[in-house]
Amino acid sequence: MKTTPEHNERVAKMTFASVFPHYISKVESKGRTKEELLQVITWLTGFDEKKLQELIDEKANFEIFFDKADLNPNAGLITGLICGYRIEEIENPVTRKVRYLDKLVDELAKGKKMDKILRVG
Repeated sequence: MKTTPEHNERVAKMTFASVFPHYISKVESKGRTKEELLQVITWLTGFDEKKLQELIDEKANFEIFFDKADLNPNAGLITGLICGYRIEEIENPVTRKVRYLDKLVDELAKGKKMDKILRVG
């Protein structure tokens, strides 16, 4: 499934602040914690909790969010399907990074072990 320019634009302009509460609800409803979610986001982006809060307060969209991120060098190991898209085939860099984050949140909610989620060893 290929993303369209309109889809990519919509994803890039979506604010992290609008999605973050949904991430929290999703993982907590499955018995995981906000702290685990923050660990996953920090692993992917390099942001600590203070920086995340600044980006939320600024209402940074995903384009800005990932522009400021120091993406983990192992992020490319995040593969598979998310929202009907095969992550490794997404050409738009911002959309691909958002789907990386979505996939990590999914794995956390599904009960995967943290070392697997964080692509350790």
